[in-house]
Amino acid sequence: MTDTTAPAAPADDATSEDEDVRRAELAEAFEQKAVRLAKRDRLIAEREDAAGGAYPVEVPLTDTIPALRERFGDLEAGAETGETAAVAGRVVFSRNTGKLCFATLQSGDGSRIQAMVSLAAVGDGSLQRWKELVDLGDHVFVSGEVISSRRGELSIMVSEWKIASKAILPLPNMYSELSEESRVRSRFLDLIVRDRARETVVARAKTNASLRQTFADRGFIEVETPMLQVQHGGASARPFITKSNAFDTDLYLRIAPELFLKRAVVGGLERVFEINRNFRNEGADSTHSPEFAMLEAYQAYTDYNGIADLTQSLIQDAAVAVSGSTTVTWADGTVYDLGGEWERLSMYDSLSEASGRTVTPGTSLEELLAFAADEGVDAPPHATHGKLVEELWEHFVKGGLTRPTFVMDFPVDTSPLVREHRSIPGVVEKWDLYVRGFELATGYSELIDPVIQRERFVEQAKLAARGDLEAMRIDEEFLRAMEHGMPPMGGMGMGIDRLLMALTGLGIRETILFPLVK
Repeated sequence: MTDTTAPAAPADDATSEDEDVRRAELAEAFEQKAVRLAKRDRLIAEREDAAGGAYPVEVPLTDTIPALRERFGDLEAGAETGETAAVAGRVVFSRNTGKLCFATLQSGDGSRIQAMVSLAAVGDGSLQRWKELVDLGDHVFVSGEVISSRRGELSIMVSEWKIASKAILPLPNMYSELSEESRVRSRFLDLIVRDRARETVVARAKTNASLRQTFADRGFIEVETPMLQVQHGGASARPFITKSNAFDTDLYLRIAPELFLKRAVVGGLERVFEINRNFRNEGADSTHSPEFAMLEAYQAYTDYNGIADLTQSLIQDAAVAVSGSTTVTWADGTVYDLGGEWERLSMYDSLSEASGRTVTPGTSLEELLAFAADEGVDAPPHATHGKLVEELWEHFVKGGLTRPTFVMDFPVDTSPLVREHRSIPGVVEKWDLYVRGFELATGYSELIDPVIQRERFVEQAKLAARGDLEAMRIDEEFLRAMEHGMPPMGGMGMGIDRLLMALTGLGIRETILFPLVK
């Protein structure tokens, strides 16, 4: 007989060992904190103006660490410059050896320089204070001659120094990787110890700057729309609900800026975009976050083909801004090509081809339910023709997409804000862009007829009445705007966090600087 209890013992032992390690780490941190607080007290006692606290209000910098590295990075070993510089940085390495102390100072971008504190340059009292007061993690100001050490390391031979701020808690080990959970929960530590974390922040900034430049080159105007709304709309999603005390009414956190951006187009702003936060009260996984950054753009007098061209340019320009090329290298080393013209394929045709069964806009709901049951595909709640087609498409086709691909022409009942296809009954002129196996962006030929839009809203309201929490409600103010004349237009939406995923190969919690965690 197999002893089914045997494997549990090692797991219990491992758990016990992990707990012991955590307790030891906490005890050590508590002890270090007490020692460092005592050093802070000493700094206060030594200040002439005790009311000023332990640390200086400012430090007289003349340079930055990255600027010195760029200027003097090619110094030969043992070289002296005769030039004095004053910089500040965080101590990430320290070694005290008798009459000479070494410390590595790190700037915010990760650049480093060595500080050399010698008996000959600062005197016995100052050297002893350095040894007694400076800890890993402290922010330190140093001033002195820029030199290259005998080992060829760019350094400052310190003549003056002071602690700008003391780290009361110790840093994590700079030479061991933080767990993903630790990186997400303590991003400030992640930024200190891991180059990739800082590089991702820079990549995001470059991406946003590139997007804005591409739009500016095409005559778009950046606008801002409300994040607190009396009625949620612009997407099929479950909203967060809050309350305004001033107006004594429930409000919704924005799930999409679409309906307000379209109002702006009605008002004559023919090319508009917005980069801002959206909130959706739904699941969280490797590609979804309840709070996320969204780009939406609308252009009058174009259609979903024109907006697809724009979206391809936006992404390719961003890739060049981040990586120098439309070929990007992901965190795992995979090389991914975002260049060239991207394929555009029909949702219905690609589903029929991949499944071996003909599926058209005229296929009945009963046929689709039977098809899904045969294939083991779960029907979504409040199943409609369109929802089932999209579920089946994801089952048969999505996983096989490798190159960036625009998936065109969606079922009409899942796209209440989209214009009907000009030549194919039962579908709308909508595309979803898939990159890296996930949906990165979506684009429409926008519905501009307020009569049809009202009919679509009514159908959505019926779904909501049956319990569909993601269905849209009738938005009378938006309909009133449409009734004043909305020009033909193309529109698109793209998650900024997901764009970073496509450019870097990281998960969504890595691309968001401070993601929501439980």
